[in-house]
Amino acid sequence: MSNDAPRQLPYDLPSNPDKRHSAALTDGPDRAAARGMLKAIGFDDKDLAQPLIGVATTWIETMPCNYNQRRLAEHVKAGIRAAGGTPMEFSTISVSDGTSMGTEGMKASLISREVIADSIELCTRGHMLDGLVCLVGCDKTIPGAVMALGRLDRPGVVLYNGTIYPGMYKGKRDATIVTIFEAIGAYRAGNMSAEELYEIESVSCPGAGACGGQYTANTMSMVLEILGLSPAGLNGIPAEHPDKDKAAHRCGEIVMDLIRRDVRPKEFVTRKSIENAIACVAATGGSTNAVLHLIAIAHEYGLPPLDIDMFGEIADRTPIVGDLVPGGRYAAADLFEAGGLGLVTRELLKKGLIDGSTPNVDGGTIAGNAATTVETAGQKVVLPIEKPLSATGGLTILHGTLAPDGCVIKLAGHERRFHKGPARVFDTENACYDAVRGQRINKGDVIVIRYEGPVGGPGMQEMLSVTAALSGEGMGEHVALLTDGRFSGGTHGLMIGHVAPEAALGGPISLVEEGDEIVIDVDRHALDLNVAPDVLAARRARWTPPAPRYRTGVMAKYAAMVSSASLGAVTTGDRLAERLKSATAAR
Repeated sequence: MSNDAPRQLPYDLPSNPDKRHSAALTDGPDRAAARGMLKAIGFDDKDLAQPLIGVATTWIETMPCNYNQRRLAEHVKAGIRAAGGTPMEFSTISVSDGTSMGTEGMKASLISREVIADSIELCTRGHMLDGLVCLVGCDKTIPGAVMALGRLDRPGVVLYNGTIYPGMYKGKRDATIVTIFEAIGAYRAGNMSAEELYEIESVSCPGAGACGGQYTANTMSMVLEILGLSPAGLNGIPAEHPDKDKAAHRCGEIVMDLIRRDVRPKEFVTRKSIENAIACVAATGGSTNAVLHLIAIAHEYGLPPLDIDMFGEIADRTPIVGDLVPGGRYAAADLFEAGGLGLVTRELLKKGLIDGSTPNVDGGTIAGNAATTVETAGQKVVLPIEKPLSATGGLTILHGTLAPDGCVIKLAGHERRFHKGPARVFDTENACYDAVRGQRINKGDVIVIRYEGPVGGPGMQEMLSVTAALSGEGMGEHVALLTDGRFSGGTHGLMIGHVAPEAALGGPISLVEEGDEIVIDVDRHALDLNVAPDVLAARRARWTPPAPRYRTGVMAKYAAMVSSASLGAVTTGDRLAERLKSATAAR
């Protein structure tokens, strides 16, 4: 007989208390099959005894925006291991706004936000992960990851993989993707040669990272930090800066601290932190897409519905202090070199425009992190709040006979607050782009692009091809544009998006006809159609809903479930609730 003591098996050990979810997946003899599967790919008993942390990436080879995430994921995983956790990497999708812009593919962009949120949620639930680090880049990956964390409410950190550096053109480091789009417009207007357009194309995007101005990705990156889900200062590090890898490692360490203290996302994403985020978007001339995404985030975190008018109220009292493109002069990388987002929050705190007490996953607060910000001597990116670029923020909300449920207007980068002119009506973005390219738009026109809303598009595509072409032709300052679709964060000029109700659902925008007088009055917060009520009633009697553009697949499913833009264009909102109620009643 052997005198050897019985070998202690992992089945006999008590579960790690930090394995709040994964213990049910890995612990005990009944889980031997799962353990065997995981051992097949290199995990051992020690790994499986530790908390399992998902590392969700959105890496894809269709754009530069997320291209450094494979490398960053390795550093996140090293940080998790060093802090006593076991990382498990998985991926989800991303759709590039920049490469798909102006094509049918652009309709997939906003829809991808829901797919990203769904897939991160599903993978985390399916594999019973204890926490998450999400690596995000291109626009919809950011809110998608945040929405998933809200649904799960498990300890998590989100790291933006960083902005692209601006490209060098004619001796200046200021070229971005929008430079290319506007060059296309200039070329089509005969103001630029094909050779010059090709040169701009070849230098404007010099490497990895998301689009380089205060467009949607960098706006939402800033929102992440203000909400408290990203450690202070780490999102702002550009994608190709050597410190980005250290930032990724640090996020791995931070998520393990959150796991041990059982600190969850809903402790950070609150009404106060969302109001802070709105103020920072307004103060930097950020993307109007933040309105859509913050409403959706509030919904997924179970907060009271976020009224679209709150954005206007906060923006109207918040000066613009960030001189950032597209409305200003500097790129996101310049903000990093100037000292970072803390410069913006420092200025807003001076006037009590944000709440400095809201917490961050790094253990600090907005006020504490602002106090430790180191400003680069002589920087001009962030102005003193006593001498702002504008006394009011970079966007506001309008209502009126043309938008009873509201719409969003971008104000940064121009001074016009009133416009009245004849409607030029287009039922698709492509039809409008053809008219712009054919120089059939006149000064004073109000361009109306409809049936591009959440349901009608479906997917609420962005109109950057049109707006950039107008700017490139020199028409941007002489026309206005409104749509039930969206605008890119790179858009500037008198542009109104998210008009609700949308045309496909019979909103007033569906009744506009060529030549109708439209009035935009920012000071009255009004968007009105000057057509007699009896005429509109006659038009409504003749109107019929358009046939769905997609009848099967993800696009049709989205159109059937998505809410109004004024409610965040979510697929887990009122239309889903109605279907669940009907299904319950039918039982």
